[in-house]
Amino acid sequence: MRARQIKRRSRGKKEKKIHRSRGTAAASVRHLRRLHRAVEASTELRPPADAPGPGAVRPRGSRSYPDLRVVVRSGVRSVPASLVGMGWSAGLWWLVAAVWVAAAAAAEGEVAVGAAPRRHAYASMMYMGTPRDYEFYVATRVMMRSLRRLSADADRVVIASLDVPPLWVQALKDDGVKVVSVENLKNPYEKQENFNMRFKLTLNKLYAWSLVSYERVVMLDSDNIFLQNTDELFQCGQFCAVFINPCIFHTGLFVLQPSMDVFKNMLHELAVGRENPDGADQGFLASYFPDLLDQPMFHPPANGTKLQGTYRLPLGYQMDASYYYLKLRWSIPCGPNSVITFPSAPWFKPWYWWSWPVLPLGLSWHEQRRETLGYSSEIPVVLIQAVLYIGVIAVTRLARPSLSKICYNRRMEKNTMFLLSLLRVVAAWSILAAYTIPFFIIPRTVHPLLGWPLYLLGSFSLSSIVINVFLLHPMTVLTTWFGFIGALLVMAFPWYLNGVVRALAVFVYAFCCAPLIWTSLVKTMSSLHVLIERDAFRLGELNQNAEFTKLY
Repeated sequence: MRARQIKRRSRGKKEKKIHRSRGTAAASVRHLRRLHRAVEASTELRPPADAPGPGAVRPRGSRSYPDLRVVVRSGVRSVPASLVGMGWSAGLWWLVAAVWVAAAAAAEGEVAVGAAPRRHAYASMMYMGTPRDYEFYVATRVMMRSLRRLSADADRVVIASLDVPPLWVQALKDDGVKVVSVENLKNPYEKQENFNMRFKLTLNKLYAWSLVSYERVVMLDSDNIFLQNTDELFQCGQFCAVFINPCIFHTGLFVLQPSMDVFKNMLHELAVGRENPDGADQGFLASYFPDLLDQPMFHPPANGTKLQGTYRLPLGYQMDASYYYLKLRWSIPCGPNSVITFPSAPWFKPWYWWSWPVLPLGLSWHEQRRETLGYSSEIPVVLIQAVLYIGVIAVTRLARPSLSKICYNRRMEKNTMFLLSLLRVVAAWSILAAYTIPFFIIPRTVHPLLGWPLYLLGSFSLSSIVINVFLLHPMTVLTTWFGFIGALLVMAFPWYLNGVVRALAVFVYAFCCAPLIWTSLVKTMSSLHVLIERDAFRLGELNQNAEFTKLY
């Protein structure tokens, strides 16, 4: 009885403590709410000096915390009048509430407390509708990340058409890039005779003039490689570009001063059909700024001031890759050697895995990607293909099928010459497929040191199928395979004096290798002829009365 009373008393004490703690917590919550209402009532909600005006567009997801700006910057710069005299406890609660709200907003990535807006931007564009949309998306991400690694003091902006996949847009935002969604500008030059459909949407580049929140914008194509920081370009005038052609400037990189008046005037010129030699952005801008060739060369002022007017940029800001291939080094004395561009055929852009060692600079681009973006999206596909190829080699070594013996008619009624011709055609196409199919199924933007070994493994595995199916001699089929390895070694040799010597070495190697490949092809066709005659005799004369023949 005594023990039961003691247990009841201890339980009552615990319940009293719980009720007391709950009441204290509820009172604290009510007190915090009263303090928050007092902050809202007493704090003057003036917008900050860098806030957009009444007609400006606020970025999506942005929030404003004017009553927290002062607290986070200086701790106790100003306190609402209603909190004066409430004592240190009230002030402490108000400070805790302010810090809690600011920390929550910063965790969401929506508030940049005390961050002044940047006045300059590196911009590029992205649109859909070409067979190489993914490659340009990857190239844009690599270029934007390389700018961040070079500590560029400017925003990075991508002008993306509305049909760009949301996953790509989100990936760019995760990289810290600002994405501006726009509608595609209609190209009025589509019906020109020399118009190339891959340039249909390049006029979206004109949207760069609508980025009026920036004082200067450097507009870029995605096939640029930055070797060093180029922030001095923001000191240039209203329009600046590089002449990599003696008479026409290149629009892979140019500097502009955004202006809605200029942008609207450009749209008007498109509507009235201004002359455009190529129907793309370069022809239009060359027509819009016809006197740029007569303008002075840009030299950044030492005091950091911005120039006015139009200027020609030194060639070092848009070094054509062909200059490098001629000398195998950069030898451009005018201006800094800062940016490399690749204004070549679309299939020789630097991000393709076959660009190196065919084009030596391709490895430089892939090194930038390895250091910035990586290859996580391509590695699984590469591993799957490698395992598949290894499995094919193992199966062909164990099974050793003979399709030729399966396809022959067991009677001598069929025409042997017809079979020979048909088998030669099938064998030739099979050998060609063995060397072409792996080329087209490898991810295009994988690193060359992964792409080329995977291609050689794939072509070897498919060639082994051809060898076993048609009972061919391995060396006659694999002569081309060894020829590819030799060509890669010749092109990758790093000690050529210049590009001319390298080109001559490749030509001599091809000249010496061509007869060997032709001889191997002739031997392949001859072995097919011998195979048909042998199997026709064996299956036709020796086993004429057999209903079934043994399959080897």
